[in-house]
Amino acid sequence: MSTASRSGYRRLFPLLFMVIAFYSQAGGIMLDSTRIIYAQDAKQRNISIRNTSTDTTFLVQAWIEDAAGRRSSDFIATPPLFTSGPGNENILRLMFTGQQLPRDRETLYYFNVKGVPSVNKKALEGHNALIIAAVTRIKLFVRPAGLTPSPQVAAQQLQFRRNGNNSVIIENASPYFITLTNFKAGNAALDSVMVPSRGQITVALPRDAGNNLTFSTIDDFGAVSPPRPARFN
Repeated sequence: MSTASRSGYRRLFPLLFMVIAFYSQAGGIMLDSTRIIYAQDAKQRNISIRNTSTDTTFLVQAWIEDAAGRRSSDFIATPPLFTSGPGNENILRLMFTGQQLPRDRETLYYFNVKGVPSVNKKALEGHNALIIAAVTRIKLFVRPAGLTPSPQVAAQQLQFRRNGNNSVIIENASPYFITLTNFKAGNAALDSVMVPSRGQITVALPRDAGNNLTFSTIDDFGAVSPPRPARFN
C-alpha cells in the first residue's frame, strides 16, 4: 500500500469512528406504526412521531408520495417541518385534500419522515464529521368504508397460477393491497412482494420450485401471520 493510501486511511478511520459513535448515542426518529390505514371519509389521521435520543434534537420533515413514488399534494401533513427535542413525542396530522378516489378498493400512498440531527459545533470543532439524515418510509392505504371480505379473509383467497417453469402469477381479487413476506419456494427464500388491490403480479421462481410455495401476510397492525401454503388454480 502506498504512503498516500495509508495517509488516506488514517484520515478516514477517525471520521468513520465519529459517525458510528454519533449514531450509537443519538437514537433517532421513530413512528408509532409500520403502516397507516386512512379511512377514506375521515377528516384527518393523527400520527405519533417520537425522538428516541436522550441528547439530540432533530429537524423533522414529513411528506407523502403516490404509488409511483412521486410527491403528492393529495395529503397535507401538519406541521410539515418541526424540531423534536430529546425524548419528545410529537403528533402530526394527516388530512386528505385530493380528488375523489375509487370506493371499491384501497389506494396506495407512501408516508415519509426525514430526521436531520442537530450538530454540536463546539464538540466537532477541528474535526471532520459526516452527518446523515435518515428517512423512514411506510405504506399509507386509503381505505373506503364497507369493503368486503375482511382483510384477513382476503389474504386467504389469493390465487397462484404457474406461468411457465420460472415464474408464478399471484392474483388478488380483493379490494386490499396484500403484502407477502416469509415467501418461500420449498426451502428457497423469495423476496417479499405486495399484490395490488384487484390486481396481479408475476414473481420469478427457482427452476425446480414446483407448486410448493408458502407465505405469510402482514396485517393492519404490522403483525405477521403464520405461514400458509399457496392456493393454485
